[in-house]
Amino acid sequence: MAGRTKRTQAFNIVIVAQAGRLQYEALIFAASLAAHAPALSGRLFVAEPLPGPLWPQDPRIADPAIRAALQGLGAQIVEFECRHFGASYPYGNKIEALAALPEGEPFVFFDTDTLITGALDRVAFDFARPSASMRVSATWPDPQPYVAGYDSIWRSLYDRFGLDITPTLDLSQPDEHWRRYMYFNAGWFFGACPVAFGRRFTDYATAIRSDPGPMLAAQSLDPWLDQVALPLVIAAFGGGRPGTALAGLDGDISCHYRALPLLYARDSDHAVDVLETVTADKALKRLLRDWEPARKLVYQGKGRQKIRPLFDRDDLPRQEQVIRNTIKREGWWLR
Repeated sequence: MAGRTKRTQAFNIVIVAQAGRLQYEALIFAASLAAHAPALSGRLFVAEPLPGPLWPQDPRIADPAIRAALQGLGAQIVEFECRHFGASYPYGNKIEALAALPEGEPFVFFDTDTLITGALDRVAFDFARPSASMRVSATWPDPQPYVAGYDSIWRSLYDRFGLDITPTLDLSQPDEHWRRYMYFNAGWFFGACPVAFGRRFTDYATAIRSDPGPMLAAQSLDPWLDQVALPLVIAAFGGGRPGTALAGLDGDISCHYRALPLLYARDSDHAVDVLETVTADKALKRLLRDWEPARKLVYQGKGRQKIRPLFDRDDLPRQEQVIRNTIKREGWWLR
């Protein structure tokens, strides 16, 4: 199958968790990883932000039973300091968490709302050529007529950081088509050294935030800042779009579901089966039942009964917002 080899380089995995929804998603991620990547050579790190000036409340996982369950699933919990982002831009956690990982050891970052559904330990990552998820839509930038188009906006960013945009262009796409320009979903990305990657990510993101420049003057950076900076970081380390070796990510190996109602609405039967199988463990069930989406959608069966019949997986609405609105209208949008 594409994307798999018998032997791959050892690598670490990192997700970010904290009190609330993310701690429950972290449990599901860790359980699905343990079930589908038993030969993983590296470690699973669950990174949690430390309390500090940028967090009005302590963001760490307070429930000792959840911490113990994560560790029982093979996770190593590490803490990181938020120096630049924090509660005002929680997406920055994925940037600052990288500093807590072992320097010089290849890493793969996943958003916590991800389900591992296949043999992740056999994906042929090329850590010398970092990449990220292409499960993305035209969310940024928003070109303004007579002000700036896709080319001028992206070119200004590459020029600003001394990068050559030319190798990143998909010349099969026409000028000013958003897919011509390298743009990623930050739901997963990887590289050779988390410390170096995180340092460059931080430098680019903070520079863009503090001084967007005239080309970005009319562009929103919240919540898109991480996805604006990520292509630049990947280009700086000689990476690019994911090739066929990574086809199983966002496919039969990983599922970035974003929210449990969306998983039941649009993802595969296999993904739903994996979710319900790994959460059936009695010890996990005792913890996950405290989270309303899991209690109602998984354990009470409402995901299959109420959400899944609303949609034809072979003919889904093109816009995710349409799916969300349909679920909300039926009263099953639970986060």
